[in-house]
Amino acid sequence: MRISQQAFNLVFVALLLATLSGFLIWKDLYILTLFPLGLMLVYFALYQTEKIFLAIAFFTPLSFNIEEISRSFGLFIPSEPLLFGLMLLFTAMEIKSPFLSTKIWKHPIVLAVLFYVFWVFLTAITSSHPLVSFKFLISKLWFIVPVLIFGTHFFKKDINKIAFFWLFISAVCITIIYTLIQHASYNFGEKEGHWVMYPFFKDHTIYGAIVALVLPLAFMLYFYKKHSLLVQSVLILIVTVILIGLFFSYTRAAWLSIVIAIAVGTLIYYRVNFKFLVGIGIFGLGILFFQWDKVEMELARNKYEHTTESFDERLQSAANVTTDASNLERINRWSCALAMFKERPVFGYGPGTYAFEYAPFQEPENLTIISTNFGDMGNAHSEYLGSLSEMGFIGLLAFLGILVSIFYSGITLYYRFSKTDKKNRVLVLGMLLALTTYFSHAFLNNFLDTDKAAVPIWGMCAMLVAWKIQLDEELSSNPK
Repeated sequence: MRISQQAFNLVFVALLLATLSGFLIWKDLYILTLFPLGLMLVYFALYQTEKIFLAIAFFTPLSFNIEEISRSFGLFIPSEPLLFGLMLLFTAMEIKSPFLSTKIWKHPIVLAVLFYVFWVFLTAITSSHPLVSFKFLISKLWFIVPVLIFGTHFFKKDINKIAFFWLFISAVCITIIYTLIQHASYNFGEKEGHWVMYPFFKDHTIYGAIVALVLPLAFMLYFYKKHSLLVQSVLILIVTVILIGLFFSYTRAAWLSIVIAIAVGTLIYYRVNFKFLVGIGIFGLGILFFQWDKVEMELARNKYEHTTESFDERLQSAANVTTDASNLERINRWSCALAMFKERPVFGYGPGTYAFEYAPFQEPENLTIISTNFGDMGNAHSEYLGSLSEMGFIGLLAFLGILVSIFYSGITLYYRFSKTDKKNRVLVLGMLLALTTYFSHAFLNNFLDTDKAAVPIWGMCAMLVAWKIQLDEELSSNPK
């Protein structure tokens, strides 16, 4: 069988770089092995662009922070350098020879994201720490530009959508198996369960969030079409691994996000009237507002702490705001975020600045055993309150605009597919459930500034955009 010139070139380059890597390892120059790896990635980026784009889905869950090795600056490799490089490459390619559909700029998701980015830029100028805020903006761009904007081009092909999910889920399963093996050596202790996922995940909260996110996606892959017995068996094994990983993540917010996703999925599937849902939501908030004192008394009676292996007691401990240090500290952060908003309601303190500013806003009665006077314990533990404190009221509205545009676009897309089009319906519904797990989890944590959450979230958004454009083009070319 004759080997094509492209395949020969690829094998030759791979062997050359492997030889160079081997020589550097032999000379104990381990850090320099990143150089041939970088050359290989450049080659793939130039000549196998689609493959390197999809490879990001696999690299992201397996990325680790170089700061832990170099003690210099935080950067997740190989995902973030790849994303930054692709952002520059795709932008240059688009300027030289435009390949993006101009229709993406009219899509609600893209419009909402563009406004959000504009507001991030504006509040970075007025920021209390401009350098931090502009770094935050750049990091947002290297997720949004290559994955959301240029992803709309790659996700025109259905095969790329499926490949993206398979690669991401497979890599997450690798991290789950690694974590379970590590955790088993400590008899699945809860304290150890907070860090055994290192170095792939910082702690159990983001680990639990991503494990919860891929669970609906794994079910989606199983049900979207009829598979061979082998593929079915593999998917059943994947779902089992994810469920075990979710349980032993000891992340109550992740467990609750699955429950919320099931509820949202049921409402979408049975096509419950949107106005009715809004009415129920307003009524519920009204009851909560007028009966808050009673609710607070009930919460105060809750003494459950997550110190036992009982699953139901762990769930009950999620509402314990009396003795549970984790919950109390979260309330401390939320109180600080609200106080920061009151101080600067329009522009906020600047994107990414919460960790540098919240310390003076801590009230003595809100401090916990895990609080610090220096305020060096991270973010606001809420995407929504984080946006409010860092970018003011308009910043929160901008973020909510993205949320509304995503679910409006996804739900309307789901209903556009006929009931006979089971494949696309299952795919869209699975994505909506996965997005629900994250955005419900986002009330309690914020991870959208990390590659682990940003890549799948913006990737799914790009798919929704590409799908709508494709359906609109089909409709215009084949009007009824």
